[in-house]
Amino acid sequence: MSTEAEPHSPHLSHWVVTLSCTDGPGIVHAVSGAIVAARGNITESQQFASHDTGRFFMRVQVESPADRTEFEAALAPVIERWQMDLHLDEVGRPLRTLVLASTAGHCVNDLLFRQRGGQLPVEIPLVLSNHGTLRDLVDFYGVPFESAPVTSAETKAEFEKRILEAVDQHDIELVVLARYMQILSPELCDALAGRCINIHHSFLPGFKGANPYRQAHARGVKLIGATAHFVTSDLDEGPIIEQNVVRVEHSRSVAELVAIGQDEESRTLSQAVKWFAERRVLLDGQRTVIFR
Repeated sequence: MSTEAEPHSPHLSHWVVTLSCTDGPGIVHAVSGAIVAARGNITESQQFASHDTGRFFMRVQVESPADRTEFEAALAPVIERWQMDLHLDEVGRPLRTLVLASTAGHCVNDLLFRQRGGQLPVEIPLVLSNHGTLRDLVDFYGVPFESAPVTSAETKAEFEKRILEAVDQHDIELVVLARYMQILSPELCDALAGRCINIHHSFLPGFKGANPYRQAHARGVKLIGATAHFVTSDLDEGPIIEQNVVRVEHSRSVAELVAIGQDEESRTLSQAVKWFAERRVLLDGQRTVIFR
């Protein structure tokens, strides 16, 4: 009887490989050859060549009896040859995620609900907030909750220091601003670059300032939605991960617009977090490549 692992054997590891490099001939062939050398079987594969930046992007899921050391050794010559930015991870491994919140609970509730139900491949060890409003909600899900007021430059600096401490303390891989109503400092944005996601409403036309839903109602807006994007020091201008929109009618009240908008914000943020946790989001300059 053969001692080699059979397809779908419990002894197989399921790996996800994501990579980017300067585009050129032979990349897919080389990556496939490395996977064969690691005794791997490709279960999912997607690729994209950006004509705008000249970069090549690829995401591959592989079943293999090889452990991480063997798999990395097989990939090493390919990484060196094409100077790749490559990441190797286990398919379905929960991503350690820190959630930042203020007083609105809809996005926090959706993230915690989906995590508990196994719909979102994340592990949330802590929710940090600049208000105590959501403590009972977060306690309901059994997740630790901390709050501290942000009312001045000094308290803002203290809170951001605590964010970075929590990132180190809990080995955080993703920070999610679940309607966290504070502008992050440029220093914190830089520290979390490429691993911090924000959500905000999207109106056509756009409304800023207080009570955007009331402004939208007063102007008779017909489309409202939400945008999830990476956080950068340019406010609300980071690379977009996901957007959704819904049509509304003149008969909708302000309260109804708020409810509709919150639903869009929740599902848009959760989708962006899910794609990121599944290693389906790659950065291409100011844009994102999403391997759905």
